[in-house]
Formats: sequence, structure tokens, C-alpha cells
Amino acid sequence: MANFDCVILDCGPVMIGDNVMLAPKVQLYAAYHPTDPVLRYSGQEFGGTIRIGNNVWIGGGSIVLPHVTIGDNAVIGAGSVVSKDIPANVIAVGNPCRVLRELNPSEYGQRMFL
Repeated sequence: MANFDCVILDCGPVMIGDNVMLAPKVQLYAAYHPTDPVLRYSGQEFGGTIRIGNNVWIGGGSIVLPHVTIGDNAVIGAGSVVSKDIPANVIAVGNPCRVLRELNPSEYGQRMFL
């Protein structure tokens, strides 16, 4: 389920699992450009892969960059910039996004506020 104003730039594969919730203004950027200025000026664009597991919740305004995998059941806090893989069953927040803590199995299915 994607809320309003979400952006998915899919120059590369973007794989989204089952029961994923994207809050408003989530941005999934599989596209990127070379860092070399000459190549960048030529207009080259690349595509990386984004993989989002099952039962993931990505908070409002978060950005997911190319070459990132987010594991099953993960919760990404609002406003996070996900530049590296996030394992399953964790809450991760911040810029850059980092694991805050593991989810306790008793929390599965409960509302969680960050």
C-alpha cells in the first residue's frame, strides 16, 4: 500500500514484497548517475536494485537509495535515508538509516509509533 505523493524511480529493478506500507512522500530511487563529472555530463544514468521484503513499514518522507535491501518485518522511521541494507525484524531510523533495535516477536501485529 502506497500513500500519496510516493515516488518510485525504477531505472533498475524495484521489488516490493507483500503487505508493504509506504507512508506519504516515500521515495524509492533505483536510478543514479556517475560521480565522474565527464561521464555525468554525457547524460549517463544507471539503475540499481531495491528489494523490500514482506510486512515492511516505511515511514513518511523516507528515501531508499539504489543497491539496498530491506528485510522482512522491518520498520523504517519517518524521514530516514536508507543507503545500506537493513536486516529483517528491526526498527531502523535516521540519516543515514541505522538499526535502532530488534523487534520483539510480541510486537508483531501491534501498532508502533516512532
